Amino acid sequence: MKRLVLLCVLLVASRAKVFEKCELSQMLKANGLDGFQGITLEEWICIAFHESGFDSRALNYYNGSSSHGLFQINRQYWCDGQDAKSTEPSVNACQISCDKLRDDDITDDIKCVKKILKESQGITAWEAWQPFCCADLDQWKC
Repeated sequence: MKRLVLLCVLLVASRAKVFEKCELSQMLKANGLDGFQGITLEEWICIAFHESGFDSRALNYYNGSSSHGLFQINRQYWCDGQDAKSTEPSVNACQISCDKLRDDDITDDIKCVKKILKESQGITAWEAWQPFCCADLDQWKC
């Protein structure tokens, strides 16, 4: 039984990834995020670092809701999932399971990010942008 539990833990852990800065930069560029809605690649790298530490499995709770993945996409508005700590129903505007935002495939995360930029308050939807990522971005270049 212990071996089965260990195997399950290893399988779940292998589906999530902590990205390196330049690796993430290449993936974001390849998926059309560089310059999308006027936001630079360096801004996105900075946001991902400050929101999740480049960890695709990041999960955080705040004010009765949860935020998921690299970009900490909020469950209440953008994704759907059962969550004992989240008290409000989800709008699920990105039409995605929150679990999918916490795996190593970030293409669906990027699609949701683009939707948030177009349909929400733009880049200010990410709280890390204003204090950390709107000026002096040299350290986020590859």
